[in-house]
Amino acid sequence: MQSRGVKPPALVFKMLSPLIRAGLLLTAAIVVAALAFYGLRGDFSQNEQAPVAAVVRGGENKLRLEILKTPTPAPEFVLKDTAGNQINLLQLRGRVVFVNFWATWCLPCIEEMPAMEKLHQELQKDGLVILAVNFQEGPERIKEFLAKHNLTFTALLDHDGKVAERYQAWALPVSVIINKRGEIVARAMGSKDWHSDEALRYFRQLLAEET
Repeated sequence: MQSRGVKPPALVFKMLSPLIRAGLLLTAAIVVAALAFYGLRGDFSQNEQAPVAAVVRGGENKLRLEILKTPTPAPEFVLKDTAGNQINLLQLRGRVVFVNFWATWCLPCIEEMPAMEKLHQELQKDGLVILAVNFQEGPERIKEFLAKHNLTFTALLDHDGKVAERYQAWALPVSVIINKRGEIVARAMGSKDWHSDEALRYFRQLLAEET
């Protein structure tokens, strides 16, 4: 039981101003980048992880994905893309969805996006959907960023940060992988090589599953 007057961390975070929240996320992103640089990225939630073989059969798990032993329903959301079109996660049931929480000021986010674009180009025809959920930035800034980096996957606007909060994306980037049944099967924190052999093998396994 929590002590009276002590607010849960998620509630305290929600009560902060958008500027302070953005600052905290930026600090966290820098910490993640530093850990990645020094090769200290590890498994963030061992209690929810399956053996490495479940991620990559016959090779090293360089992605360091957190594989959930028991898939959980993905929180539903409806967000607008940069053109003002509404994207409803529920309507993507039957497809594998890769949700990535990011911001234009996040260096680790920028680092992994070329690989995300290659993944998008290679597997979109097989049913993979990439949704890059931007944290509290405007559409013009996002469109300029996408054009500058030649990114063609779908970017969504999380104006108030509520979707990021719902998915517990306390630092950026955070990636969530959702299977065809609408269940979260894996999470990743920090920059990853999403076009590596390991990543392609994993996504192809998910795409081959029955609904």
